[in-house]
Amino acid sequence: ESATAFGCLVSDMWLGEFDFVSPEAFHSVFGKRHPAFSSKTQHDAQEFLICVLDDLHEAFKQVRAQLCQERWSSAAGASTRSSSGTSIITHLFEGQLSYAIRCLTCKALSDKPESFTVLSLPIPSTRVCSLQDCLECFFQPDTLTRNNQIYCHWCGSNQDATVTASITKAPQIIIFHLKRFAWQDKNRRKLSTTVCYPFSDLDLSPYISTSCNNNTEYSLCAVVNHAGDLDYGHYTAFCKHSITQHWYSFDDAQVTKIPDSAVQADTAYLLFY
Repeated sequence: ESATAFGCLVSDMWLGEFDFVSPEAFHSVFGKRHPAFSSKTQHDAQEFLICVLDDLHEAFKQVRAQLCQERWSSAAGASTRSSSGTSIITHLFEGQLSYAIRCLTCKALSDKPESFTVLSLPIPSTRVCSLQDCLECFFQPDTLTRNNQIYCHWCGSNQDATVTASITKAPQIIIFHLKRFAWQDKNRRKLSTTVCYPFSDLDLSPYISTSCNNNTEYSLCAVVNHAGDLDYGHYTAFCKHSITQHWYSFDDAQVTKIPDSAVQADTAYLLFY
């Protein structure tokens, strides 16, 4: 039901019959399935985005599995397992990380794969930094000691280890979540750091595994902005028209064409490449 409502919303957006489109019908249907988002209280855009993607994935996955089952119902022993876990959502947004874990005692190396649709990047500076700085911070090797030790099967006990992440599958559309809400001295606060991000030629090759054959250069296509603080805020979006290549600002009922220079904003919260 929510996938159908989302389809109607996208259709209304691209028909071009209205100056703006309100997603009330989709929000109503989605809120029935996920009551946490049904109220008019403040919610986190990143959490909402992940929930929407998961919901659409499950809907499209079920449809695909049904179509495959109908298609191969006459074939003896046919299995739909290979396609039942995929959808247009996984095809567009899902990437894969690999965590290389090396025991510092016996030097044994193991890999831990992990799928992702959104990469949450730490912000390393308090005043200004680049998206590249955030990526370097995310992908820098980490040492696990004390309570964070890993169990080494070769040593048969918990040991200190190093962990290094790399991308083994780069998605067609990669989403970066800038972690602006952080804990400091047991208090949660919002980071107002200026994060400079490129509009094109974002090269992820330094973080890509050698086994990955995907294209590693990306161009910016959308930005979700958050203005305000922890208790009160307002979300807007910048989106690049896929045909005209013009940028537009979406601020509730105000949809306006904006110059490229306006897309670099201190309020950026989610980046779509």
